[in-house]
Amino acid sequence: MLRVCVCVSGGGTNLQAIIDAIDAGRITNAQLVRVISNNKGAYALERAKNKGIDAVCVSPKDYEDRERFNEAFLRCVDEVKPDLIVLAGFLVVIPPAVIQQYEGRIINVHPALIPSFCGKGYYGLRVHEAALARGVKVTGATVHFVDEGTDTGPILLQKAVDVLPGDTPEVLQRRVMEQAEWVILPQAIDMIANGKC
Repeated sequence: MLRVCVCVSGGGTNLQAIIDAIDAGRITNAQLVRVISNNKGAYALERAKNKGIDAVCVSPKDYEDRERFNEAFLRCVDEVKPDLIVLAGFLVVIPPAVIQQYEGRIINVHPALIPSFCGKGYYGLRVHEAALARGVKVTGATVHFVDEGTDTGPILLQKAVDVLPGDTPEVLQRRVMEQAEWVILPQAIDMIANGKC
C-alpha cells in the first residue's frame, strides 16, 4: 500500500480529485496518510478532516527563519513515512533536504504543458494569463517528478486542453483543472502505486 502525503496551499480541488479517485477505485493500492498545508485557512485541511485524513498546517509565518520552517516541514513529512509526496497546488518552495531525502518520490501537478509557461513566477492564474497573452490554441497540465529546479523534473504525464475564444484566465484555469489536472494527477498516483512507472 503506497503511503501518500499531499501538500496543498488553497482550496484543495486536486486533493478532492485524489480522494474521489481512491473512493471510486481509480487509484488502487494507495492511502492518504497526511495532508500538509502552509495556510491555516486552506479549505484543503477541512476536506482532509472530513475524510478522516490527518491534516496539519506548517506555515513559514510560524518560524523565525526559513531554515527552522524547513526543518519543521521535513519533520512533519517524516512523521508519516510517506512513499510518495504529492504537491497539489503547494505554493511553497520545497526545502532541498526534503527533495534529497525523497528523491524520485515527489510529484507535482503544473497547470501548463511543460516546458511552456513554467519555472519561476509561473503558478496559479499567472500561468493562464501568460498562455492567453501568448495566444496559444492548446494548453493543458503536466505531472512531473520534483527535482531541485522549478518545474524541471522528469515528466510523467501530460494532457492537452483547448483554449477557446473568449477565455478569461479564470475560465481557462477551471477547464484545465477539470479536463486535465483532475484526470492525470490521480492517474499518476495510481501508476506509481501499481509499479507502472
